[in-house]
Amino acid sequence: MSRRIVAGPFNRVEGDLEITLDVADGRVRRAYVNSPLFRGIERAMLDRPALDALFYAPRICGICSVSQSVAAADALAEVAGVEPPCNAELARNLLLANENLADHLTHFYLFFMPDFAREEYAAEPWFGEIRQRFQAVKGTATADAVPARARFLHLMGYLGGKWPHTMSLQPGGTTRAIERGEKARLLGVIREFRRWLERHFFGDTLESFAGLSSQSQLERWLVQAAPSRSDLGRFLRLAEALDLASLGRGPDRYLSYGTYREAGQLLFPRGVWSEGMVHPLRLDQVTEDSAHAWMSGGSRSLPPHQGVTEPDVHGTTDAYTWCKAPRLEGMTMETGALSRQLVSGHPLAVDMVCDSGGNVRNRVVARALELAQVLPLMERWVKALDPEGPFRVTLPETLEGQGIGLVEAARGSLGHWVTIEAGKIRRYQIIAPTTWNFSPRDRDAIPGPLEQALVGVTASGSDGGVAVQHVVRSFDPCMSCTVH
Repeated sequence: MSRRIVAGPFNRVEGDLEITLDVADGRVRRAYVNSPLFRGIERAMLDRPALDALFYAPRICGICSVSQSVAAADALAEVAGVEPPCNAELARNLLLANENLADHLTHFYLFFMPDFAREEYAAEPWFGEIRQRFQAVKGTATADAVPARARFLHLMGYLGGKWPHTMSLQPGGTTRAIERGEKARLLGVIREFRRWLERHFFGDTLESFAGLSSQSQLERWLVQAAPSRSDLGRFLRLAEALDLASLGRGPDRYLSYGTYREAGQLLFPRGVWSEGMVHPLRLDQVTEDSAHAWMSGGSRSLPPHQGVTEPDVHGTTDAYTWCKAPRLEGMTMETGALSRQLVSGHPLAVDMVCDSGGNVRNRVVARALELAQVLPLMERWVKALDPEGPFRVTLPETLEGQGIGLVEAARGSLGHWVTIEAGKIRRYQIIAPTTWNFSPRDRDAIPGPLEQALVGVTASGSDGGVAVQHVVRSFDPCMSCTVH
């Protein structure tokens, strides 16, 4: 028997999301992902002074505003032809990492794990323990994780003045210089968060988990007493019991713009991972089309510097979303923590994906790897700050030209493309991580990554059921950013 399910609006999602599922014999045959809210911030920036982008861009989202600020600042810095000083690189790394790691924590505890406490799992032997720990709002994990996240985000105040929507990040660096006595305060915040992660999330040191190099090592790690009782250990046991490594496989092509600069080098490199290998990123091959979006432009596939954001609800009859379809060399790309781990060559991520592809389990493990890897880097960056050195450089009086700002947000690859003429913004295009992952079909009718990942998944009920929910949330959608 065939039927159609319209699942949505989804709860515990940043923004609005609706998914139409064509189901036959209890499994998804086709999926259509709808981003139902058009916001038009790209259009709002047109014809405004160039530096106004620093005000508008972070307001795309209240949960990943720093990544938008970094991308906007980098795009304008390229136009201006300036390189921020070393201190600015370090301060920006700290702000971006603070937001990204806080987002990973939020995703795990508040968005993803509560689905395992749903009544559909009530007959499972582990249900009582998981419900007590992870039930939405009422679980003990909420009381533990939310205060830890809040204390960790104090870094935003020290480094950026406020969060979200800090204005401290500028094309020439940062307006917030760090004094010598403040370094100890910054380290104290980071080390408190380290202790919390090692006690509650990992049940082990960050370095121990980051050093795992294969699935067999991960399995041996999990049987140790403290890791097995940790929150990550609870998830890994669930992943084994529910076979989450076979759920939600995407296109198996992974994109990362690279992130965290140190001495001019990207610590997480830029590239594309597919078929077990890293390939160079051909940025000139990034395009978008609107064949299935409520946008003008139809099936034309345009690079972002030529792209337009013009809503058209009376356009193509094939449209079902406000989201455009970004492609790299004409192909869909998954982006996010798993992509970063693969492009950087982490052996555990590579071993998992070579074995089972991109899936629910592997996406969550990749975020855990990033928590374990990046927090020690934050300690190093604080120590490297030089209070006597400059934190910004001066910009030219008038900006003119084109610029691109590329950054890795928590959810993946974020790009800003800007054209400045006589100091005014003439064109501004953004492709956010969830635009990549929650893309609709393109002009060749190729489904986006989530649409592919949902095919074959067991579906039930009015919301698609828990398996559908797990797949959707494994990508950690931010719908506010998707159509900005």
